[in-house]
Amino acid sequence: MKIGIITLVTLFISALSAYFLISDSGRVDIIYRGYQIVMSFHTLIIIIVLIFLCAWLISKIIITPRRIGEAAGRYRAARAGQKMTRGMIDVAEGNFNRGERILAKSATFSDSPLFNYLQAARAAHLQGHKKRRDDWLKLAYQEVPEAANAVLLTQAEFQLDHGHLEDALAALRRLDENSKNHGHALALMGRIYFQLEDWVSLESIFPRITKYSHIDQETLASWMSKIHCEKLKNANNVNDILKAWKNIPSPQKLNITTLLAYYQALMRNNLHEKAEKEMASSIDSNWQPALVQLYGHVNGADINKQITKAETWSRKHKNDPDILLTTARLCLKNKLWGKARHNLELLIELNPNPLAYELYGDLLRRIGETDAAAKAYKDGLKKLKEN
Repeated sequence: MKIGIITLVTLFISALSAYFLISDSGRVDIIYRGYQIVMSFHTLIIIIVLIFLCAWLISKIIITPRRIGEAAGRYRAARAGQKMTRGMIDVAEGNFNRGERILAKSATFSDSPLFNYLQAARAAHLQGHKKRRDDWLKLAYQEVPEAANAVLLTQAEFQLDHGHLEDALAALRRLDENSKNHGHALALMGRIYFQLEDWVSLESIFPRITKYSHIDQETLASWMSKIHCEKLKNANNVNDILKAWKNIPSPQKLNITTLLAYYQALMRNNLHEKAEKEMASSIDSNWQPALVQLYGHVNGADINKQITKAETWSRKHKNDPDILLTTARLCLKNKLWGKARHNLELLIELNPNPLAYELYGDLLRRIGETDAAAKAYKDGLKKLKEN
């Protein structure tokens, strides 16, 4: 388009000049500060055209190298982009070594060298080359310092792949300092704290995990339950137990793991009467096999009332293995050998298991049937081996 316009202008000027040259050459006087220049009109036109052509040529000489450089840069960038794609395909196909080489070599001319180096680091990581991996990560940071979070997150994920939890945690803590509410980093930190059983640290970041990460509710509930359970396990007096229980959200108090930790804490601190009453109420409202079994271990104020309660549940949940076991335990405590024997023999008939045989052997031994007790223990060991 530009060339066409220039050509038209040149032709117009040439035609105009030719017209004047043919009709009348004319005269031009130029006077400047006492100097006078006299020339014909067509000479002036030729001079102007020459000046215009010289200016045009000079501009081309100046601009052309830059345009050539830009074109070369675009070509190199396009080639680098193609190589990056090729390298990523190689890594995806398992050709880690070749993919790493291509990604690293094309990084210099790439529009996104950070991505090249991070992917090269991943390829080296998949080959088990830790030094090369870390070198690429270092180059990625040097190339784009403002992408420190991306480098730290990638480094943490590599450390997690090898089970280096403390190293991964160190990288994530640095990331947390840079970007306080980074959702993915918080999620990874939470998982590490959970694996390390560092419940205090997990609790400290739990509100931010809940707010900023995308961890599913089931996992969050599991973590929260574990935090509360550990507090209950570490409670050494009534006040600590009640304080820990009070701070647990109401929905979480229905969680079976949390309930077990609470009642066990009460029993561990000799609060059996309180544990028995609350446990019985929990079982009445929400039948949980684990609670039913634990009820057989609690020493309430009145063992006979406990047995009556257990027998009531047994009628509602006929032939339920858990209530049969619990009723037998309570009867053994109260030396009600006949009731204990009935429940244990029925349990063994319905669900023969090592624990049932063990209790049955204990009962038989206590009532003097030593041969039968020995056989019960033997049968229990056999079941244990089968399991």
